[in-house]
Amino acid sequence: IYNDDRNFRGNHIHEIRIFIAQLKMHVHVSIIPHPATHILHPESRIPQPASRISIPASRNPHLISRINFYLCAMLTNTLRKAVEAGAERLVHYFNGEFTISNKEGINNLVTEADHAAENAIIAVIQSEFPDHFILTEEAGEIKTDSEYKWIIDPIDGTVNFSNGIPLCCVSIGVEKNGKMIAGAVYNPLMNEYYFAEKGKGATLNDKPISVSKKDKVETSCLVTGFPYSYLDMPNGPVVVFDRLLRKGVPVRRLGSAAIDLCWVAAGRFDGFYEHKLQAWDSAAGFLIVEEAGGKVTDFEGNEFSPYQPHILATNGKIHEELRAYVIGKI
Repeated sequence: IYNDDRNFRGNHIHEIRIFIAQLKMHVHVSIIPHPATHILHPESRIPQPASRISIPASRNPHLISRINFYLCAMLTNTLRKAVEAGAERLVHYFNGEFTISNKEGINNLVTEADHAAENAIIAVIQSEFPDHFILTEEAGEIKTDSEYKWIIDPIDGTVNFSNGIPLCCVSIGVEKNGKMIAGAVYNPLMNEYYFAEKGKGATLNDKPISVSKKDKVETSCLVTGFPYSYLDMPNGPVVVFDRLLRKGVPVRRLGSAAIDLCWVAAGRFDGFYEHKLQAWDSAAGFLIVEEAGGKVTDFEGNEFSPYQPHILATNGKIHEELRAYVIGKI
């Protein structure tokens, strides 16, 4: 499928069969064939994944490198198909009729569209990688012992979506052994498709993006979000918001953390902070910021984990100054 310089070559069935034969000689392989083609998916032209591969580290480094490349291609191809499947459902329901219900809190909404998008996304992932762990906002965890985890927000910005505001998106991050390796955020209503792969940069509609170059908070444009229930705490969301406003700093609120992060990555905002996020809110977006040259930490300045609630994402140049505002040192 791919030649050595990683360009498409077309439908090289013979090459794929040789590759699979090599795999069987060197590693333990379990191949799950696509039901229609057995070897090749007709649209993606990427071989269907092995459900589990165990590679002795001492054997054939060149083959191992090829295996890693093929697996990476499979993952990113599936990620793109999954986010597009969710986006198709988002567009289908937008400004239409759908049921709405509440989770905890008055305006913590979930809609029929959320469930439809989530089901479409999960179906794509499980058709390609049935043994992968899945964490998603509405269905929760689909647990396995896989080293791979898909973290899904089927519609980030549900309140916007339910009110016909086109600031909403599908967000999916892919984690391997606890480290984010790929992320995609797609707002089909604005035709903005953000994508990042660890170590390979970030793109918007396949064009490279980078963070801004502003170096002072007072001249920056920031974005934040507020939780569905008021957090009455020192340096809480309203306190920090007030602190920045009193300095004349413009702070926006879009209503979608995934879009907030992507707009930092694209250089539209210089920084983003929020006090209470879930893993699916930030999993894809924080990698996109980092791959665009930005910096993402918790409020203490530690390496960011999507499994804790606090996030500070900036262009890097204003990071410590903005962190001082957030924790009350300014």
